[in-house]
Amino acid sequence: MTAFKQNAPENKLRGALPKVGIRPAIDGRRKGIREGLEDQTMGMLAPSMMCAQIDKLDETLRAFEKAGIEYLHIDVMDGCFVPNLMLGTDYVKQLRKLTSIPLDIHLMITEPEKKISWFDFQPGEFVSVHHESTKNWRQALQMVRDAGAKPLAAINPPTPVSVLEDVIDLIDGVLVMTVNPGFAGQKAVPETIAKIHETRELLAKHGLAHLPIEVDGNCSFEMAPKMRAQSADIFVCGSSSVFTKSMPMDEAIAKFRECVK
Repeated sequence: MTAFKQNAPENKLRGALPKVGIRPAIDGRRKGIREGLEDQTMGMLAPSMMCAQIDKLDETLRAFEKAGIEYLHIDVMDGCFVPNLMLGTDYVKQLRKLTSIPLDIHLMITEPEKKISWFDFQPGEFVSVHHESTKNWRQALQMVRDAGAKPLAAINPPTPVSVLEDVIDLIDGVLVMTVNPGFAGQKAVPETIAKIHETRELLAKHGLAHLPIEVDGNCSFEMAPKMRAQSADIFVCGSSSVFTKSMPMDEAIAKFRECVK
């Protein structure tokens, strides 16, 4: 009888899962231990996929995997909450098949609680829900958590940080908008930079200083160090940094990491 050699199982995932500096943390809201961000030596990158060229998507994803990009930021826009349409449910589902990089899904849609079931959110994904998009903010965030994802509370430039008090028991982080949502290429609203540190102080007051703060809007090579100094953890990188046309993408990523280390 001929003996057949059995090969070891092959890992078919493209790229390694990101290492984002996670440590156990005591969270009284959950009555036990949960994951939180440890003291960061570097900020984390979440390139905005609305800036990616669709005809070079596979090439871009491979470059992100090679560079150890931590998240892919997906802007879902409905033309109502913001005056633009971008990246719907089919895009989200197809992107999951192309890469192992976790998704960071930004819901810029009205009444998200009526649409959350459309997305089939996955464990480990961040999902941001805007305070300004619904009268049922708590319900929408709870639905994200019930779906197995990590809910982030998103606030626009005019919205005070104090609104986070209403949902502090439900969230796994905060998304601070430093521009008005809807379009890439805007300059940061100056007053929003201080809101990043104000957000950290509010989280710390509740014993949640370990939760990540993400910033979205004008995360450029010039602005990112200022945002980092205010304790931002995750940076939505767009046309002014990772997707700049002034240098190759791998150089832009390396330069940005230097800016937020």
